[in-house]
Amino acid sequence: MGAIYIEYEYWVAAFQLILAMFGMGATLTISDFKDVMREPRPVSFGTLIQLALVPLAAYLFISISGIAGGAAVGIVLIASIPGGTTSNIFTYMARGNVPLSISITGVTTITCLITTPLILGVLITEYLPSDFAMPTEQIISDITLTLLLPLMMGMFCLKILPHHAVWISKWSIRGSLLGILMIVVGSLSAGRLDIGVFGVSNGLLVCIFIALLTGLSWLAARILRLRRPDCTAIEMEVVVRNVNLGVLIKASMFPAVANGDNLIGDMVLFTLLLYGSLQMLIAALIIFNRRRSVT
Repeated sequence: MGAIYIEYEYWVAAFQLILAMFGMGATLTISDFKDVMREPRPVSFGTLIQLALVPLAAYLFISISGIAGGAAVGIVLIASIPGGTTSNIFTYMARGNVPLSISITGVTTITCLITTPLILGVLITEYLPSDFAMPTEQIISDITLTLLLPLMMGMFCLKILPHHAVWISKWSIRGSLLGILMIVVGSLSAGRLDIGVFGVSNGLLVCIFIALLTGLSWLAARILRLRRPDCTAIEMEVVVRNVNLGVLIKASMFPAVANGDNLIGDMVLFTLLLYGSLQMLIAALIIFNRRRSVT
């Protein structure tokens, strides 16, 4: 099974991301993005935090902590990708401003076509072999074909099939979760996820990094004196990243090779999946805290 997964790793990653973005699109309408104009301040601040503060935090963190190699590349990749589709759901569960969350997700998803390859190109060069060539065109193509195009197709589906869109969205997102499970199982069977190789210290640093993002998002939103529901939305957008996209970009940058050494790629993948697990835990804690404070 491990050999089969290695051969089709990229397509498994593309499959789960396309389904996730199509499912997200099937819940959105053009009117959802009107909040960008109606509430420019929180949307602008939330987007700025995503595109500037998070990458800056990642740069300072890897510089100070001494984290290196694939783990450092994984941290930068996490910082360069937009918020995930589940951030909107978690914002709703935490009684945050859902339209704001949707708007920030939409804006950062579109802008990541430029910002993701830019951030990666600037921050990860020193952690890669000297002969490594950044597949910028491939990354842009991946974002366009597996992120933006499925998103628009999902929105079109909602427009022409409004009574079936919720069902389509639900099963598309469930299918994307199956894709993530396939990646985890396939990577384990291929021996790509090895905690001994990754290192406990790197695992702890990933935990510290997500704690740093959680604290920064909480602090920034309150310094800006935003309403509590707006603060909740921004916190979710910062913490809950589109790990699906990260896995696809990893597959493009560091394709798995049967019987070959892919140490950097394996460490990047481990970082992404570990962060993905931790973000669910942090989101659950935020939801519990917000719902308890309201009751």
